[in-house]
This record gives sequence, structure tokens and C-alpha cells, in this order.
Amino acid sequence: MSEVDFLVKVRNGAALIVDACGERLEKLRPRQNEPVWSPEKIVWQPSQGDKGPFEKCTDFQNKEYSTMLTDINNHMGAMYRDSTFYWVFPDGRTVGKKPK
Repeated sequence: MSEVDFLVKVRNGAALIVDACGERLEKLRPRQNEPVWSPEKIVWQPSQGDKGPFEKCTDFQNKEYSTMLTDINNHMGAMYRDSTFYWVFPDGRTVGKKPK
């Protein structure tokens, strides 16, 4: 194994450790006064983007959707939750999600 191959493997391993620590810290963070919403109660449509498949939602009449949109906007338009990345599209109303 060359030194370059070794360093690539070390870098990739370190990235996995950083991701795992981030997820664990997110789970341990106190969740007082945070909005409660369930992504399972929201209708998602499969979609395809430049970076691969994702799901999006425009379920404007759903209370869960409204709470989720407010929560994501309170996190500057993008957030991780339960190993899923959520973001708000530039239109300010459409939400996307994809597994981390």
C-alpha cells in the first residue's frame, strides 16, 4: 500500500468518526422548547437532483409540514435530524430531505 493510499484510508476513517460524533452529539443535545413534528405524517414525493435522489414536500395545508418548515428556517434553512438532512428550497416553501 502506498503512502497516498494509506492517507486516503485514514482521511476516510476520520470523516466517518466525525460524522458519528456529530450524530451522537445531536441526539444528546437537550431539546427543550423545540418544535415537535413527525416526518412520517408528511407526504413526500420522490425526486432527482444533481447530487442524486431525494424527497421533497409541498404539503402546505399539513400542520406537521408548517411546524417542520418553521423548525428548519430556525436552523437557517437546513438541518440534520435523525440521520436525515432537511433543507428549504429557494422558493421558501418547498422542503427537501435525504438520508445522511
